[in-house]
Amino acid sequence: MLTRTTFLGLTGAALLAARPAAAQTPPGVRMHARKIPSTGELLPVVGCGTWRTFDVGARPEDRAPLADVLKVLFEAGGSAIDTSPMYGAAEAVVGDLLAAAGTRDKAFIATKVWTSGRDSGIAQMRQSMRLLRTDRIDLMQIHNLVDWRAHLPTLRAWKAEGRLRYIGVTHYTASAHDELESVLRAEKFDFVQLNYALDDRAVERRLLPLAAERGIAVIVNQPFGGGGLLRKLMPRKLPDWAGEIGAASWAQLLLKFVLAQPAVTCVIPGTGKPEHMRDNVQAGFGVYPDAALLKKMVSEIAV
Repeated sequence: MLTRTTFLGLTGAALLAARPAAAQTPPGVRMHARKIPSTGELLPVVGCGTWRTFDVGARPEDRAPLADVLKVLFEAGGSAIDTSPMYGAAEAVVGDLLAAAGTRDKAFIATKVWTSGRDSGIAQMRQSMRLLRTDRIDLMQIHNLVDWRAHLPTLRAWKAEGRLRYIGVTHYTASAHDELESVLRAEKFDFVQLNYALDDRAVERRLLPLAAERGIAVIVNQPFGGGGLLRKLMPRKLPDWAGEIGAASWAQLLLKFVLAQPAVTCVIPGTGKPEHMRDNVQAGFGVYPDAALLKKMVSEIAV
């Protein structure tokens, strides 16, 4: 899934270097959490994506910032870490870092099956468990709907056996929304992961209401849009009204826009930088835009 890291690769890290320093997590205050509809379990609203950012080698200097990213996430009360076999070394890095820190119990690990064929899917999921150093995945998702009919019976069987806690399906492009809607109407999933941002609001029409109706938790990828939105916003002064919802940066403002949707369970901006994680997690605290402010955000920002 396209994350802020991909955006940085396209537009340059200098844009984000100008961001103000993030506030510290309020002492004694925990991040907001929302219910996973199928069980009622609470999931903290801000997590971390790992595409490209966690695809590093074994050098300590490459992994140290990523260990700090996870430390910041956990200290703020977050837990969701989203990864995939298609993300290079990310699964192995996540598994190693959690094992080294002894923090597997703090993590809600979401990974994916991304291959064709039942047997290939089983082999890939077993490999993911090995790399992530766990015998139980919190959320297994069928990535981008790839051969979902072949994988769904396995996911259901593994969930019944206790190897998976939740099952889901993902996509990251608006062009796949019709197919995604059809699958969500036809089958029962615990989670759906989809793209949603201030400048990419197509899911508001059908997919978010459908998830609420069907009792499906929603994980949002691409919360900063496809890249152009953040690039346009970074040179601009943060509007005064951002203070009404406690947003101290453009990243927080965009994340709070996404989290203003009650159907959204968790948002997973990707980063490999602890300072960006400190910024991101602040969106998990305080208040969210009301209907009037959401309209203002759309009219003044999503241009």
